[in-house]
Amino acid sequence: MQRPPLTPEMELFRDSARKFFQTEISPNSERWREAGIVDREAFLKAGEAGYLCMWVDEEYGGLGIKDFRYEQILIEENVYHGDAGFFMTVHNRLIAPYIGTFGTEEQKRKYFPGMLSGELILAVAMTEPDAGSDLAGMKTRAEDKGDHWVLNGAKTYISNGILCDLVIVAARTDPENPHAVTLFLVERGMEGFERGRNLKKMGLKSQDTAELFFHDVRVPKENVLGTVNKGFYHLMHALAEERLLSAAGNVAAARLAVDTTRDFVRERKVFGKPLSKMQNTRFKLAALDTEIEMAQAFVDRCVEFHNEGALSAEDAARAKLFASEVYGRSVDEGVQLHGGAGYMDEYPICRMYQDERINRIFAGTSEIMKEIIARSILD
Repeated sequence: MQRPPLTPEMELFRDSARKFFQTEISPNSERWREAGIVDREAFLKAGEAGYLCMWVDEEYGGLGIKDFRYEQILIEENVYHGDAGFFMTVHNRLIAPYIGTFGTEEQKRKYFPGMLSGELILAVAMTEPDAGSDLAGMKTRAEDKGDHWVLNGAKTYISNGILCDLVIVAARTDPENPHAVTLFLVERGMEGFERGRNLKKMGLKSQDTAELFFHDVRVPKENVLGTVNKGFYHLMHALAEERLLSAAGNVAAARLAVDTTRDFVRERKVFGKPLSKMQNTRFKLAALDTEIEMAQAFVDRCVEFHNEGALSAEDAARAKLFASEVYGRSVDEGVQLHGGAGYMDEYPICRMYQDERINRIFAGTSEIMKEIIARSILD
C-alpha cells in the first residue's frame, strides 16, 4: 500500500537524513557496540545538522517544526541506515518536550541551546529497582528545605544514563500521598549525583543504560520542573506520543527484518533450489508483509491524528501493542528462516532479534497496553 505522500520538503529531508545516518552513524556502529556507548560527537553532529528538538520555537534557536512526520522520518532512517542504540529520538521527543511544556521561561532559555546543539544530552529517571511501571511504589524522596530541595534515592535502567548532562528525576514529595510526585532538573556535576554501572543488556549494545544515585543532592527551587506534587500527571501527559514514537520505530524495524530475511532466502538454497521457492517460506513472509502493511497504515493514521492534536491514549496503545508484537514475530520468523545462520552474531537478523525484545516492555509493556485498550471497551 502506498503511504501518505510527503511534501517535496519532506522528501529532501529524508534524503539528507539518510546520508547523515549512512555517513555519521552507521560506520561507528560496531565500535559503539563493543564500547557499550555511542560517542558524544554523534549528538553534536546531529545538532549541527539540525536534527535535535526540531519542534523548539525559532525564538529559542530552534526550527519550529511541529509536524511529527519529520521525527518519524528520522526514526525510520535511523532504523534503516543508522544504529538502533543511538537514542536521539529519546532526547528529541520523549524528554525535551517536558521542558517545552512545563518549563519556565528561564529554564527554556537556560537549557534549550545545549539541547539543540547536542552539548546537553537528556535523560529521564523514573524507574527504580523495586518499582517499574508502578510509579506509586516510588521510593526516591525530595524534601523541601525552604530555599532548595534535598533529593535522595536511586534509579535504574536509565537510557542515556552515562552520557546525560541533564536528568529529569521523579521523586515523592509528600509521604502521605503516593501520587504526589515532583519532577526535578538534576544537572551533571551536582554534588551527590552519581552514576553507577553501564548495565549490560541483551540487545541495544551501543546504547548506554545506567543506574543513577542521589545522595543528599541539593536541588535549587528554580530546578523544579512544572508544579510541585503534580509530576505524576506531567509524566502522563506525554505517554501517547511516547507510544507513537515506539510504534513508528517498531514497524520500521519489522520491515527491515523482513527485507533482510527476504534477501537471505533468495540466496540460500535447500534441496537444490532457493529457499524463497518453498511454500512455507513464501507463506510466512506473505503473512508478515501483510501485518507490517496493516501496522504501517495504522501508525501513519495515528501520526495524522497526533498532528491534529486528536491522538487518543487507546489508539496510541493499539499502535504500540500491534507494531511491537509484529516486530517480535518478524525477527523470530527471520531467525527461523535463516536456520543456523540466524543464531550467529555476524548476521544482522541475530542482532535484530536481540534488539527487538525490549520493545514489548518499554514505553509500557504489551500487558499494560492491553489493559488500556480493555478499559476503553469494557469499563
